[in-house]
Amino acid sequence: MNSNSAKNSLIEKGIRAGEVDMYDEDSIWSQNSGDKVDIAEMLMRVIRETFRSAPPDLSLKALSIGSGSEPQFQILEAAFRGGLYLLDIDSVPLSVINRRVKSHWIDHVTTVQADYNKTLVHTEDAKLFLREELGGSRQDLITLHHSLYYSSESDWAELFSSLYGSILAEEGAIHAVLMSSDCTEKDSTTWLYNHFAGKFFGCRNDQDLASFGKALGRNPGYEKADIRVETHRVKFFTDDFEKFMAVIWMILLYPNVHAYSHEQKEEITEYVYSSFYKPGKPLIQMQNHLVVTG
Repeated sequence: MNSNSAKNSLIEKGIRAGEVDMYDEDSIWSQNSGDKVDIAEMLMRVIRETFRSAPPDLSLKALSIGSGSEPQFQILEAAFRGGLYLLDIDSVPLSVINRRVKSHWIDHVTTVQADYNKTLVHTEDAKLFLREELGGSRQDLITLHHSLYYSSESDWAELFSSLYGSILAEEGAIHAVLMSSDCTEKDSTTWLYNHFAGKFFGCRNDQDLASFGKALGRNPGYEKADIRVETHRVKFFTDDFEKFMAVIWMILLYPNVHAYSHEQKEEITEYVYSSFYKPGKPLIQMQNHLVVTG
């Protein structure tokens, strides 16, 4: 096979990679990027601070929102023996967790299939969720690891108010992570989304977790809270072009949000091939961490 034929074959595979299930796309990202290591490092800092203020004989509880199959499962399962609740709208990753829980004889982990936009955004719904799904027990840790993509930023203030006021324990912590919206580097996930979603649909990433966190710090409802924002840099690369493109389609929100035409998908795939895959250049993600401690 000559070089042009080989390239064309890869381009076709890259286009078809858009049909990969989101669970598999996220798994590829997790296995070939520094994202989960970065999240785990920050998560351990948050957990250490939470345990420092808790009585030594208290079994702590945690809620992971939009958990997926939860790459940090082993950390959370071991640390929160009082109860770990994994909430996700997708049954596929939750079934992975359920199989793991059963095979490892774990009795303190509960999976909940639900849309957090419907069950946690409004205070009364959050109080109902607390009673019916969390056994009435407030949580010592709440995580939102890349799950705020699926919520409108206009709802974040109410969501955090519900979590902070109705779900979080008095000295608990909320840890949220999201891709930075203001990164302009051309080798970044933010630029890639803004460029192609902007070109074809007039959209850009306007979910600014860092600015939201700073606004929370000025909100009188959080005057007793410690609020911190950090921005970290992570990298992604795989020498399997089909897997590389599966992650690209996840970043470009195809097909759940943007239905790119075949011609548009060709242009995107050609760009990724020539700009990243062929030169062996990693994709960069600048991501914001927001920690709210009660």
